[in-house]
Amino acid sequence: MSVKEVSLALPKVPFSLDWLPKSACLVGGAVRDALLKREKSYFDLDFVVPENAIEIAKQIANYYHVGFVILDETRQIARVVFPEGTLDFAQQEGQNLVKDLNRRDFTINAIAYNFHEQKLIDPLHGFEDLKQSTIRMVSYHNLVDDPLRLLRAYRQAAQLNFTIEPTTRKTIKQLANLLTKVAAERVQSELNYLLAIPESNQWLIAAWEDGLLDFWLPQISREQLEKLSIINAVIDEFNQTWQAWKSNYINWLSLAKLALLVTQEPQQAEAELINLKYSRQQIKVIITILRQLPKLQQNSSVMSLKEQYFFFLEVKDIFPILVVVAIAQGVSRTRLNPLIARYLNPQDSIAHPQPLVNGNDLIKNLSLQPSPLIGKLLTEIQVAYIEGNIANKAEALEFAQSFIEKFEVDKN
Repeated sequence: MSVKEVSLALPKVPFSLDWLPKSACLVGGAVRDALLKREKSYFDLDFVVPENAIEIAKQIANYYHVGFVILDETRQIARVVFPEGTLDFAQQEGQNLVKDLNRRDFTINAIAYNFHEQKLIDPLHGFEDLKQSTIRMVSYHNLVDDPLRLLRAYRQAAQLNFTIEPTTRKTIKQLANLLTKVAAERVQSELNYLLAIPESNQWLIAAWEDGLLDFWLPQISREQLEKLSIINAVIDEFNQTWQAWKSNYINWLSLAKLALLVTQEPQQAEAELINLKYSRQQIKVIITILRQLPKLQQNSSVMSLKEQYFFFLEVKDIFPILVVVAIAQGVSRTRLNPLIARYLNPQDSIAHPQPLVNGNDLIKNLSLQPSPLIGKLLTEIQVAYIEGNIANKAEALEFAQSFIEKFEVDKN
């Protein structure tokens, strides 16, 4: 077994390591990231202890008055939840760590660190693979045991800017169909990680080439995948000028990519997203983009003010994502720039309408009863306003009265 003495800069944790026995070891991604000097604001640490894992976790949680969850009583795994991150404690299997490390996915995640003795325990030579920026499977059987690891290889390659060792990638390709047996929520989570990484495009293409996306996103084409680079370029551009992009960058990046990869027919796309267990809100965003995109692709016609009003009413805050997808799909900037200018102007009466009157004004001033007519009147007033036919509250009420009279005549 390879043991190396090394001083590792561990993440700052809000508890004393003296709570842990001398043979306790940090394992997994935290060791990998520390060796790569990757810093995170939120820690996620896995410890392996020789015995009493649940009891140790409970004692730490009680002392620091933080959350405590038993994850697996049989295998003695528990979690302590601090505001700054989580600690998982698992009981060691066998006489040493080798058995535990041999159950892991990739060699770079199968390195342990004894912080009391300042020693790396590396039976699978993961440290060498780290230095070579290589993702290598621990074993064929470990990938079969949890097929989500197949997709995770591509996510970690994108995340770390690593390559996947050829035999490992060949094995993943052979096992790709096993990913259909994984719970949709887990696949979605791994896919979201991939979508959120700006540099992930080549690995999304690789995952598609190797058959990992066939079941979950069956209509993906190479043409669509190649447009992902356009999304990255446009988002980088907008991130410099649109303040809103900076606070929504990761979420909007993921949604823009997802809108490009699902079937472009809204009803089929909705079925794919439901199958992947996306939330109602996420599905609504994607479907709105797909339904509104054709309006931007119709280069032969320019939307009237009324059409623009209803367009912005429909897309609301989804507009920035829609613009990015539209550009990736070949819509000209000439067509989009006037709409972008409206959206970026908070005073624009079409993109950000401020009503001249509300429902109570209509009920009070026109002696109306609450009914669907109120909503129709408010819409017609707003359209008349943006078209320049009325300019103030008094004119809005007068317009509403005339509309009611005409409505009554037409009804009779």
